[in-house]
Amino acid sequence: MANRGTAALVIAFLLVATVTLADAAPPASQLICKKAYGIKERETCFAVAQTTGLPLKKFLRFNPNINCDNLFIGQWVCLSAVRA
Repeated sequence: MANRGTAALVIAFLLVATVTLADAAPPASQLICKKAYGIKERETCFAVAQTTGLPLKKFLRFNPNINCDNLFIGQWVCLSAVRA
C-alpha cells in the first residue's frame, strides 16, 4: 500500500514541477512591425491581406490584437514584421 501512496506523491510532484517550469519559460519573442498601413473606408482584414498579397493567417499573426469585425478608417495595421 505504501508504494501506491509514494507513486501518487511522485506523480503529483512531477505535475507541479512541469506546470511550474512551463510558466517559467521565457515568453516568445515579440514582433516588430516594419511596414504599416492605414485602413480605408469599407476595408476588411481579408481585403487588406488580399490586396497586399499576404495570406490572411500571416496578416492576423502580424496583428494579433486586431478586431476584424470593428476596423475603422485610419487604423494602423502591420503588413510586415520581424521577430525582436
